[in-house]
Amino acid sequence: MGAVTYDMEINSSIPADKLYKAFVLDSDNLIPKILPQAIKSVEILEGDGGAGTIKLIHFGEGSQFKSVKHLVDNVDRENLTYSYSIIGGDALSDVLESINYHIKIVAAADGGSVCKNRSIYNVKGDVEITEEKIKEGKEKAVVMFKAVEAYLQANPDAYN
Repeated sequence: MGAVTYDMEINSSIPADKLYKAFVLDSDNLIPKILPQAIKSVEILEGDGGAGTIKLIHFGEGSQFKSVKHLVDNVDRENLTYSYSIIGGDALSDVLESINYHIKIVAAADGGSVCKNRSIYNVKGDVEITEEKIKEGKEKAVVMFKAVEAYLQANPDAYN
């Protein structure tokens, strides 16, 4: 099994702790509310939201996939980091074993923040992931991030 890794950074005008609360800690509630075409609902199958929690993410009508199974690997509220793995579901198709995501939100000098995201695609056998597929994934992540950012800009008292 091989792995394909890519890193991405997105700058935001939102302070790091506020962004972490919305984008990470409350994403199961917030994203289906603001982007129902992307994420229809999130169901906790096992756990309390911390490490070891297994969630079933149901995609919205706008998605080519139905659902994925998501395992929370680590939640570090103090350092504003979050790691999770996609361990099942039709988004993995028959080419991926899993996908690992590592998110870290850091404060920026201007009072905003930077969201650093590392994605690791664990492929089956010698399957290759194309640049086009990686670009597609990045674009979806940016859309979701920007929707959360826009929500926080429009609702300045949320997540204080």
